[in-house]
Amino acid sequence: MAVYVQFLIDVLSLGSLYALMALGLVIVYGILKLVNFAYGELIMVAGYSLFLLGGTPLPWLVMAAVAVLMAIGAGIATEYAAFRPVRSKSVTAVLITSFAFSTLLQNAALLFISPRARTVPLPDIFSDTVVLFGAIIPLRNILTIVAAAIMLAIFSFIMKKTVLGLAMRAAATKFTMARMLGIPANLVITSAFALSGLLAGVVSLFWLGRIGSVVPGIGLEPLLVAFIATVIGGMRSLQGAVFGGFLLALIVTTFNYLLPPELLKFRDAFTFSLVILILLWRPDGLIQGPATGQRT
Repeated sequence: MAVYVQFLIDVLSLGSLYALMALGLVIVYGILKLVNFAYGELIMVAGYSLFLLGGTPLPWLVMAAVAVLMAIGAGIATEYAAFRPVRSKSVTAVLITSFAFSTLLQNAALLFISPRARTVPLPDIFSDTVVLFGAIIPLRNILTIVAAAIMLAIFSFIMKKTVLGLAMRAAATKFTMARMLGIPANLVITSAFALSGLLAGVVSLFWLGRIGSVVPGIGLEPLLVAFIATVIGGMRSLQGAVFGGFLLALIVTTFNYLLPPELLKFRDAFTFSLVILILLWRPDGLIQGPATGQRT
């Protein structure tokens, strides 16, 4: 019983992080039809914000709130610096600009802070454990699941019940028509980047809670995870991104539990092989989103 509970919590907590990351990536893709390759650096920005605030007397919750706000600000800055000036240009130009902005942020961290790993302040609750049906569960895993559930509920409310959500869904489905009907394009796109930053900021707190430190290249793994999850779930579907995140977490955790120790170093190879099989079966992802128009 304890093993099953442990497995379930591990899948749900890891899936929560993957789902939120994938959601942040696909919300921008849905409107711009482009992958934001600087998305992983939002986690880096939040991590270094937390590190720099570590020497202050501020309560941890205030530091965490500031770190999330910095991630939102970095998300908006990405839109202004890397996407808006070249939005009407070719896909190649936008992708290169996105990569360049990502590299710029990483090099700024290398130059002005340090290439070494820096420990971030974390509250004691992140290292505490609880016993649940005989399984010893890190409390941070429970917090991750609860935080993800709250974030998904808030996100769902925004998308379904607010004017902003309606405008974003309309823009994601038929952007040109949405603009002709008077929906402010720049406001919708900036809001998408801000929401993306909010999700990345929240994920960063729990991602850092697992590893305890931040380095300039910390955003690469979350970006890769988010990209794979969205491809599995469906690049045009918000529900697909969430589903893809949890499915990827299920695959990774299952291999962690089943593979013998001598094969664990090949876990990523097994995972990606399974992902390839899924994509051969459903090349457009497991959940189809609405048909979309041309790139913005």
